[in-house]
Order: sequence, then structure tokens, then C-alpha cells
Amino acid sequence: MKNDHLLDNKKRIHFIGIGGSGMCPLAEILMSEGFEIQGSDMNEGETLDKIKGYGIPVFMGHKAENIEGADLVVYSAAVKPENPERAEAVRRGIPCIERSVMLGIVTRRYNRSIAISGTHGKTSTTGMLTQVLIGSGFDPSAIIGGKLPFIGGNSYVGQSDIIVCEACEYVDTFLELTPFISVILNVDADHLDYFGTLENIKKSFRKFSEQTTGALVINGDDQNTLDCVEGLPNEKITYGLGEQNDYYAANISADKGVHETFDLMHKGEKLCTIHLIVPGKHNIYNALAAAATAHYLGATPKEIAENLGKFGGVHRRFEILGTPNDITVADDFAHHPTELTATLNAAMNMGFNKVWAVFQPHTFSRTAMLLDDFAEALKIPDEAIISEILPVRETNTYNIYSTDLGAKVPGSKCIDTFEDITEYVTENAKPGDLILTMGGGNVYMCANMILAKLKEKYDA
Repeated sequence: MKNDHLLDNKKRIHFIGIGGSGMCPLAEILMSEGFEIQGSDMNEGETLDKIKGYGIPVFMGHKAENIEGADLVVYSAAVKPENPERAEAVRRGIPCIERSVMLGIVTRRYNRSIAISGTHGKTSTTGMLTQVLIGSGFDPSAIIGGKLPFIGGNSYVGQSDIIVCEACEYVDTFLELTPFISVILNVDADHLDYFGTLENIKKSFRKFSEQTTGALVINGDDQNTLDCVEGLPNEKITYGLGEQNDYYAANISADKGVHETFDLMHKGEKLCTIHLIVPGKHNIYNALAAAATAHYLGATPKEIAENLGKFGGVHRRFEILGTPNDITVADDFAHHPTELTATLNAAMNMGFNKVWAVFQPHTFSRTAMLLDDFAEALKIPDEAIISEILPVRETNTYNIYSTDLGAKVPGSKCIDTFEDITEYVTENAKPGDLILTMGGGNVYMCANMILAKLKEKYDA
């Protein structure tokens, strides 16, 4: 690849935004390879503490002089050209690359790179596969989009030739990768502010698949995914619930929807029984993808069953925060109608007296373009509360408001602020209820506020 030479004869690499969840793992891996690492960030945090713990120098704030001594500068997608460190690097003629480019360079240094792609489920599946491979003795490196308790973070530096990473389709960043194995979980309409149409999304996944040097592990139940890989010469390994797949789930049962149990089948033969402690049909699919990939790499059925059975989820994926007065408070990253539907259906089958969904819409474009789909998803819980829309990188040229969504969900309440949501929910929730905050933004802060208020209320 054209950029792979950028690490040649380089000694010191500077990361702008080194505390970011996508930057920290790259810094760790490159440090393990002998590079001198330094970086800067605007905010203190757990990830930054981890980086400092390695003895990596970190500058707080962005200043031109911070890049002194650097041979290469890596910046996150949020860092603009006018950033003083990036601008100074350009002025000095120091090579500058975006994080996704460095991810491509790093993963190509491993003989067996495994990229987990798809509109939904990437982080959970990457976590599952990482846990299975580490637990089975493969010692992979891993870059995960969320914190995996099993490894105490979102990255792991192994000593083998295997690396597992997420491959995000947004703005085509996954096209910087040339994986040995590509996993495609699903292909759905999302990020339409960039792609415009589902057909354009499928074209990008097609190109990503074409860049795969080895096998494609694909959801055989998802027609969009099948369309993307049709006619490609790669070995294709299919998984799903249908018996036409190479790997499929049989004899599915659930304990009130909380624990999913199924037989893992391979071409008609039972390999093992898997007991998941993460809920929902979507997690059966994620587990099948991880199991198929691990089995292809040589993990035994016993190892797969044991390690998937220990997988307790990743940060912000139906993460249970507490149960004051028997009121369960949980938080989930779901921010697309398909994800909301899967998570809320799972929640409704868990035996709670009442399910409260507190949803923070994420971007004006996604809310406007998928409004009716969001409305259908939010009809599932007993109570739906909708906060104001989080703009992220956009201005409201769509003239869309949370009340437009609320108008399509009978009985829902639109409450703008986390403070007011917290007040309303804690006043009305009863023992046996589930309060589930959902969204891709900072709605987890609302979950923490609700938990604190409930503890204060019932501990007093």
C-alpha cells in the first residue's frame, strides 16, 4: 500500500488526541514495536491515565511546540487542519496521517488481520472474538471500539501474527484496510449524510470485500451482505439462523430473554452448546460470527463455548449500572432504528414490570432520514422518553426536532434536558422496572444521573 513506507526510518511518533479510544490502541501497539510515542489531548480521562502509565509523555492542550522531535504525526478525525500541532507539522514538512490510515498500516504488519465490519454489532463481535482467541491461547492483538472488561480496556497487545479490529464504514474509513479475514455482520441504511443511499453503502462494502486477501465471514441471512460479496473469488463462510449457512444456531432457548442458549451447528453437525449471558437475538448473530471466525482459525468447539459463555458484554452495550430499590438502570449505545429494535425487543422479554427507554437522537440527518423507523422502534417499550437531538457535527438544516419524533410515538414524552429527564423518571419508576438509556452520544451521563438520584432517594 502507498502509505506503508511511512514507518520506515521513523523513531518518534506524535499522536494528536492520544486519549481517544481509537488512538490509544495504536499508540500501545507501536510502542510495543519499539517506536517512541508521545501525544497530546484536551481532556483527562481513564484512557489517558492508561497511556501515561506506560511512561508515554502527554501534553495537555494543543500547542505547536508539542510536536518537537516527532518524525511522524497521527491525528484523529476530529482534528482540523488549523489545529496548531497539525499545522506546525505541515509547516515543518513532518508527515501527517489520519488515524484510519495508521490503522491500515499497523494491521498490515500482521499476517492474519481480522476486520469486523457491519452497520450494527461491530464492537460486541470484536469483543467476543477477542475474548475467544485470547482464552483459546492465540494471543492476538486487538483494537475494540468499547471497553472489554476481560482485558480491562479497548486494546490488547499480543505476541502472535493475529490482530482483530473494527472496520467502520463511516466516510469509507474501512477502505484503508486490506484484511486477511473480513467479517460482514450486516449492511443497513445508515450514515446517509455521507452515503446518500443504501446502494452507495453496498458499493463501499463491496470494495471493502474486494480488498480482503483471504476469507469472507458473512451473515448468510442478510440479503444486502450477500449482494455485496456476490461473485467474489474469496472463500466465503456463512453464518446465521438458517440451516443453509455453514454455521447456524439450532435449538435456541432463553431464560426470560436474559440468557440465550443454542447449539452451534457446522454443516449439519453439532459442534457444541453455547450459553450466552448477554441478551437478545442480535447477540446470537454476533456470537455466531465470532464462533465461525474462531473455528476457521483453529479454535476448538470446547474453547469457543467456554469463552463465549464468559463474555459479559462491552462498555455501553446493555451495560447494567446498578439496581437501587430493585430498579435496574442500564445504558446502551444503540443509535440506529435496527439497533434500538433489537435491544428493546430483548429488554421486553426479560421479565421487568415496565421498560423505560430514554432515547437521545444522534444527528439531525439520521433522525430526519429514518424518522418513521425510529418511531416504530420506540413504540416497543412501555415508556419512551426522548431528549433533544444531539447535533454532533451538524447544523439543523433538516428542520427536525425531537417533538417530530415524539408525535409519532403514542404516549411518549419529549423532555429536553438530562436534569428534567432524571427528575421525571426517578419520580415515576417503580421496583421491578428497567430504565434503559440509549444513544450514540453522551446519554450515558443521564444514566449516571438517574442512578445517583435513585441511590440518594432510597438510601436516605
